Amino acid sequence: MSAHGLSSGARAPMTLERLFQRKSTIAFLMALPLILIISLLVVYPAGYAIHLATLNKSMERFVGLGNFEFLFGRETFWMVVKQSVIFAVTAVIFKAFIGFVVAHFVHNIPSKGQRKWRGMLLVPWVIPPAMSTLAWLWLFDPSYSAFNWILAKLGSEAIPWTGETDWARFSVILVNIWIGAPFFMIMYLAALKSVPDQLFEAASIDGANWWQRIWYITLPMMRNIISITVLFSLIVTFANFDIVRVLTAGGPVDTTHVFATWAFKIGIEGGDIPLGATVSLFMVPILGIAAVFILRDINKRGNEA
Repeated sequence: MSAHGLSSGARAPMTLERLFQRKSTIAFLMALPLILIISLLVVYPAGYAIHLATLNKSMERFVGLGNFEFLFGRETFWMVVKQSVIFAVTAVIFKAFIGFVVAHFVHNIPSKGQRKWRGMLLVPWVIPPAMSTLAWLWLFDPSYSAFNWILAKLGSEAIPWTGETDWARFSVILVNIWIGAPFFMIMYLAALKSVPDQLFEAASIDGANWWQRIWYITLPMMRNIISITVLFSLIVTFANFDIVRVLTAGGPVDTTHVFATWAFKIGIEGGDIPLGATVSLFMVPILGIAAVFILRDINKRGNEA
């Protein structure tokens, strides 16, 4: 028995040593602090938001799905859903297109001049969004608008940039595009740098024009980075708060509210924190569905490769 116990005790340290020699174990231990931080800063608030969404306004009584049923019956809620989708999808499409075009423009500049152009084009993305949106608010001001001053010089009528629904929606989308397009540009520029020049040279020898080179070489080589960038931007744009809050505050008549600003209005300004938490939770299934489709497409291409 003692010999068996000694042999078992001798094998245990060896098993533990082999466990710590495995790369997966080392990787997990190195990532453990980050996992704990994410759990503390993301998982706990998310769980608490779900808990709040099941309470009444005074947070003293459990109402289950009552807050969700209440929102489904409100016309304003469906207007916010519509506006959030229009805002996010339209802005991401234009940011992706503009970023792609500008990235090609910068990529074709000689190396000495690229640093200067990259620095200038990144300025809108580097400036805090609330500060740059405040500058745009002055440009859209109904009394002292720089844009309307230019239109007046050209003989056109003034535009109510933030006073009418369609123009207000256009304004918040325009500002979001201006702020977010440089992020797409720098990501696509990095992807373009990784495409081998030999592929373009071979295509030119075969007689391919610029459109064929983009369609058959550039886009296939960049599809993964395009998908990841679109997914990340979609998440950030859906959760956008500062642009809409500073520029229109959700007006006119709540027609430019997105989930984040309407949740703030209901939960903080209106004093109904459980209902505000319920509104914020509706972003999760929408973004979850988008993430599943985009990541599945990336995984599929990786398996095919």
